[in-house]
Amino acid sequence: MFPRTFTINTYPSRLWRRATGTAVIAIGALIGAAAYAAPAVVTVAGMPRVLNPANLYSESGANDFSPAVKGALQRVYVPNLRSDDVYVIDPATFKVLYKFKVGRSPQHIVPSWDLKTLWVTNNAEGRSDGSLTPIDPLTGRPGKAIAVDDPYNMYFTPDGKQAIVVAEADARLDFRDPHTMALKSRLEVPGCKGINHADFSIDGRYAIFTCEFGGALAKIDMVHHKVLGYLQVDKKTGMPQDVRVSPDGKVFYVADMMADGVFLIDGDSFTRIGFIHTGVGTHGLYPSRDGTRLYVTNRGSHKVHGARHGKGSVSVIDYATRKVVANWPIPGGGSPDMGNVSADGSMLWLSGRFDDVVYAIDTSTGKVRSIKVGMEPHGLTVWPQPGRYSLGHTGIMR
Repeated sequence: MFPRTFTINTYPSRLWRRATGTAVIAIGALIGAAAYAAPAVVTVAGMPRVLNPANLYSESGANDFSPAVKGALQRVYVPNLRSDDVYVIDPATFKVLYKFKVGRSPQHIVPSWDLKTLWVTNNAEGRSDGSLTPIDPLTGRPGKAIAVDDPYNMYFTPDGKQAIVVAEADARLDFRDPHTMALKSRLEVPGCKGINHADFSIDGRYAIFTCEFGGALAKIDMVHHKVLGYLQVDKKTGMPQDVRVSPDGKVFYVADMMADGVFLIDGDSFTRIGFIHTGVGTHGLYPSRDGTRLYVTNRGSHKVHGARHGKGSVSVIDYATRKVVANWPIPGGGSPDMGNVSADGSMLWLSGRFDDVVYAIDTSTGKVRSIKVGMEPHGLTVWPQPGRYSLGHTGIMR
């Protein structure tokens, strides 16, 4: 249903993966090898190799589907935090097809590392009955929930051997079996109040997590499962949200809803090296399918529970220049929060957190469609997405 497209381009890695043995492809690979001189990346054991060191998103380009998602229904899954349900949207018609109940306080829809399951993280805010609800992408229907402590968000180790449940209220990372969710080990991160979002170094050796209520970041050793250190992004008012690594793996972009922009962090040295102003209440970060731009959601409020019709917008950052090249206000005001880019790259799907809607934004024009959903939609995901594997959240694809 989703054939992998054949393309001759300047990245030898993609040609090697799709090689047919023809002389044309061999020549293309040689030309591509000279196109960039980025050194090969030595990854942690078990992690799929980085095929293009200049663009770690190269294998999640437009419609570049893995065979693992064959037969998956094209859907947008929307968790609604206050109505405890998931709305399912047909992206072709922009219509809600149906909804189903899940556990208490669903926060995010998380694709599994092997792309076979979508997990709803129900963290049961303020209670102890958190759970994970599996969704079968082939049917779009939920399975039996698994009891899990405080699953605000979830990621996967780069080798795919463990799930990382982010227990936000407990400032802790729980390492679990990625299929059964049986607990393997726990890592306390006491200096990271409000730990919630993360991304990984290009070699998989460490991850950087945001500490929303501490104005800081935590650097975690993914090999030895230990805290490497903390970094204060703004000592007075910082409130970091989403984080995403640059295509070359050198810089982590950190959205901060109180600073109204994105901090630039050198991951290896763990130092702040810059800041880009975007808009009010900067929140979510999503790379374009070609890896040249970063879509930044500005939720329109500095409050955790904001008002409807705020000064919401989406800013577009050019990775090469690190400058904002476009800004798309939500007509009539709004609250764009979390989501992802469509498989072909033409549409940015986002929850309208305080307005009980989902936005479908044309990435070429910024034109916005709104779709009514449940109460307080949060970390929606678009599925299927291109890529070989998922590192978690709403689809950190590699």
